[in-house]
Amino acid sequence: MSIDFVIRNARLLGAREPTDIAVAGQKIAAIAQNFVCDAPEHDAGGRLVCGGLVETHIHLDKAGIMSRCAICVGTLAEAVSETAKAKAAFTEDDVYARASAVLEKAVLHGTNRMRTFVEIDPRAGFRSFQAIRRLKADYADVVAIDICAFVQEGLTNERQTETMIAEALRSGADSVGGCPYTDPDPADHVRRIFDIAERFAVPVDFHLDFDIDPENSNLPAVIAETQERRYGGLVSVGHVTKLSALPPNELDAVARRLADAGIAVTALPATDLFLNGRGYDRLVPRGVAPVHRLAAHGVVTSIATNNVMNPFTPFGDASLTRMANLYANVAHVGAPAELERVFDMIAGGAAKLLGAPYGPQVGGPADLVIFDAGTAAEAVAQIAPATAGWKNGRKSFARAAPELCRASAITSAGS
Repeated sequence: MSIDFVIRNARLLGAREPTDIAVAGQKIAAIAQNFVCDAPEHDAGGRLVCGGLVETHIHLDKAGIMSRCAICVGTLAEAVSETAKAKAAFTEDDVYARASAVLEKAVLHGTNRMRTFVEIDPRAGFRSFQAIRRLKADYADVVAIDICAFVQEGLTNERQTETMIAEALRSGADSVGGCPYTDPDPADHVRRIFDIAERFAVPVDFHLDFDIDPENSNLPAVIAETQERRYGGLVSVGHVTKLSALPPNELDAVARRLADAGIAVTALPATDLFLNGRGYDRLVPRGVAPVHRLAAHGVVTSIATNNVMNPFTPFGDASLTRMANLYANVAHVGAPAELERVFDMIAGGAAKLLGAPYGPQVGGPADLVIFDAGTAAEAVAQIAPATAGWKNGRKSFARAAPELCRASAITSAGS
């Protein structure tokens, strides 16, 4: 076997000692200390090397539209309304330009796989979908994209959307997404989304229970449909901020049901913090689903970006380490072992949600990212930057080390 290059002194997740990673073609040929060969080398210097970060929930189609929208009250309803008005004027090239700018930032932060939701309805038409489909093909060398055909503004109230979603799935969409809380009949919305998913044999991903009132949850309907259709392992839900309002015993019970049903959960801390708790003038609730507590019961969990620079989230840089750090702060997570579990929610655990392999492992894809940290816990705590990455054995990005320029040299004490 001909080795193309070796990453030396790589610190793998959970490992105490650095090792070497040898790459041949698009695959990892060996993982061993002091690997002997004369191929080109990249010295990781004892830094963390993993299979890259996995973005499970982002909206590339409506990123970067703050200049076209207004934020007056900062509520979910306002964000949906403002975005609906803006997207009627989207063009394919406009969506592509805004989405590619965010996508490139994500790659430079270490992301090499993602699921992006794309709104498809009579206002958006197929313009956003066509743009994201182009994006998926154009950037396939640096990131794998799962396109989720998404119903944002209801399904039972606008049956044309259902036909359009089916057409998108026939034309290259990889999964289907629903949003019961914007539909006049949430339960029927859930059933219809599952019907579409079954018809095309694709995963389903719901935006769900996006408020902090523990009553009137749509989660039981999703659990029931998942179990009845034996769709476990193919269902995920995002936001689910009602979970943050449950007492511990009730949260534990829901966690067990989610684990038994095989439903994954994604927390979206930036958006959930920005939009929730607007009715409080003091002691504002955080409104972020406690996914680390769900994970303790065996639920597959992830932490993701959601929106960037739009009415849902008027900030962001597509950095998943920043998002993991934000979650850790909000959730009072700080011990090294806990921070490692949070890192997993943007790495291996997130890959599991998308049904994707995760490495590095011998024989697996040579998808590799180096972070300027010694451990996963340090990467989260310090929002460590990604310094270099490879996708299928090909270098996908590199960041030059920052240089501190001092006016004069520092002299040692007593000199």
